[in-house]
Amino acid sequence: MRVAFVEWPEALEANSAEWDGIADRLIAARPDILITNELPFGHWIAEQPAFDAEHSQQSIDAHEKGLEALAGLGIPAILSSRPVRAEGLLVNEAVAIENSVVRPVHRKHYFPEEPGWYEASWYVPGSDGFTASAVGGLTVGVMLCTDAMFNEHARSYGRQGASLIAIPRAAGTATENWLTAGKMAAIVSGGYVVSSNRVGRSRNGTVFGGTGFAFAPDGALLAVTNPSDPLQVIEIDPERASRQRSEYPCYVRG
Repeated sequence: MRVAFVEWPEALEANSAEWDGIADRLIAARPDILITNELPFGHWIAEQPAFDAEHSQQSIDAHEKGLEALAGLGIPAILSSRPVRAEGLLVNEAVAIENSVVRPVHRKHYFPEEPGWYEASWYVPGSDGFTASAVGGLTVGVMLCTDAMFNEHARSYGRQGASLIAIPRAAGTATENWLTAGKMAAIVSGGYVVSSNRVGRSRNGTVFGGTGFAFAPDGALLAVTNPSDPLQVIEIDPERASRQRSEYPCYVRG
């Protein structure tokens, strides 16, 4: 099964010339599953320290158009995320797109609150837990960006039989910790771990570091994206993940 992951530019807009180039590359790559970066469309709104209703609506609108454009690519399964109104703020909701149908699969739980990433001021935590979903014929777990820093959830996904853990990100340029988090998520879950990230500089100067990555079930690094290769595709074998879950440390019960 072919899984694609990416680094997509800040302020990406559906139906733009930039999007058309991205879409052409995706269609040519013919993945079975695409994992996008976190909140991939429109400006990064959480760099502002205070919630703003107008900007939040602009993000909602950009993602409605963006998810429609994703659904039109003809890729069998896509994992992405979108902003949804909740409790006077937003939730960051991971979605699966299959057969042009968009359905929620997870809501982000953990949010930073620092320059460039004032997410706790914009989003309320999800309350739906970390439950694996059937996506593209696989059992899949999703952790949205900072969720991946809490490794107990990757372990839980492994125990639920997840062959693939997707980590859409909108992270900065310090990528070493993210690579470590991805590697450990693979080691403790026994699943493939695949992450896409935003790249570029926002209108207020927040810099995103790209470097999408994929790890095998044993923690081996398979591939990373870079400016010259912003789209990567790996082959995954669900049986390999199943076998790895019987190996150390996955079998250890606590």
